[in-house]
Amino acid sequence: MKRLALLLALAASSFTTLGATMPTGADNFYKSDTVTVERVTFKNQYHMEVVGNLVRPKAASNATASAAVIVGHPMGAVKEQSSMLYAQKLAEQGFVTLAIDLPFWGESDGEPRNLVAPEMYSEAFSAAVDYLGTRDFIDRTRIGVLGVCGSGSFAISAAKMDPRLRAIATVSMYDMGDVTRNGLGQSVSLEQRKAMLAKAAEQRYTEFTTGNGIFLDYLPIQLPADADPVTREFWAFYRTPRGIAIPKGRTLETTQNRMLTSEVRFVNFYPFNDIETISPRPMLFIAGSEAHSLEFSQKAYALAGQPKALYLVPGAGHVDLYDRVDRIPFDKLTRFFVANLSAD
Repeated sequence: MKRLALLLALAASSFTTLGATMPTGADNFYKSDTVTVERVTFKNQYHMEVVGNLVRPKAASNATASAAVIVGHPMGAVKEQSSMLYAQKLAEQGFVTLAIDLPFWGESDGEPRNLVAPEMYSEAFSAAVDYLGTRDFIDRTRIGVLGVCGSGSFAISAAKMDPRLRAIATVSMYDMGDVTRNGLGQSVSLEQRKAMLAKAAEQRYTEFTTGNGIFLDYLPIQLPADADPVTREFWAFYRTPRGIAIPKGRTLETTQNRMLTSEVRFVNFYPFNDIETISPRPMLFIAGSEAHSLEFSQKAYALAGQPKALYLVPGAGHVDLYDRVDRIPFDKLTRFFVANLSAD
């Protein structure tokens, strides 16, 4: 506890030193008075335990089976970062929601920690459907999914295989495959990609012989003076009191960061291939008009079948839609899920 307090104080001091302020409306750690939150666990097909927070409206009737929405956190985050805000806000509108920790992250099983495993990430959403669909207070024909940032691409990957996901929404989506292969705005050349793969492959020898992996420190505790705008945007959430959440047994230094030998698995991740086969199930893509990640929502929308919608939040950036309740279009999400998860 003393170390956590020290880290929070350091983060707050760095935040202030940089002249940054908490954005208006930022409320990542929102607590609703009208819902209940229950920690639940269930197994995926790899026999790994997935941990989630089941959020239910206090006013819900046990006599009627409810619609449900699974909520996935940003890549490298945990359910307490962004996901629980969305889960509670949607539960306030009458949905039962389930905010999950993806395998290898947060409270869910998986070793080594912070492992990149896109197939297992996608499987977690289907495992969540298994769990929800076997609860007597859930209508298994009315289960949707909401993926924030990287989980948008994992949710799409799951939905291509799992027709039980009846409505799919994404917010500030990242295609983790595309950005790893090509960088933002196609800024990474094939030669640079091959060099990354060669470095990771060589590093595997070290990990095999020593058992020690080397984490990429792409999101340090102290923000470098020459940090690029995207790093600054993520740092202002993950490395300040605005969004810091440290799972048990981890350190602030190891949250978000992954090993290079693990990260390269995303090179083989193509979530938008065959995205049109999700049709006629509806899809909604929400992104900030100024988001550095906007290209991924636009590409997914262009490739998806009908019905589909792309909604841009004017003036919003990527991380704005993690926690800024003054900018997140909760009404748009509510209407989407009400319309597409209604009882027949």
